[in-house]
Amino acid sequence: MFAFVIRALTFIVSAALGLILADLLLEGFHIHWNDWWGFVLAVLIFALIQSVLAPLVSRLTRRHAPALLGGIGILSTFISIVIVVLIPGAGIGISQPLAWIVAPLIVWIVTAVATWLVPPLFIKDDRRDARRA
Repeated sequence: MFAFVIRALTFIVSAALGLILADLLLEGFHIHWNDWWGFVLAVLIFALIQSVLAPLVSRLTRRHAPALLGGIGILSTFISIVIVVLIPGAGIGISQPLAWIVAPLIVWIVTAVATWLVPPLFIKDDRRDARRA
């Protein structure tokens, strides 16, 4: 249970950081900071959609288009961003075509690096310790 909570928190925080970084770096990507609750809602919805879409897209891709397996994370990130942008009051807007392409890349890179680096800092792998003994 502890590992699940750490992974979930890591993904939510990294999604927020990725969206903030996209807001800072991309002219056409906007977080509406005057409504902070909208941003929190956007992050939570994004994380939920992403966690549901990633396995689904992976399964569909593996079955119908195995050559696309490497792009699953970026594709599910893009779909999650599209859905969050379309939700009224979610606090995120995209106004330029380049931002539609680059924002998912930024968010995907931040979440991928965070979910790769952070959980091992907090989650002890008992199997690795058993092999050392």
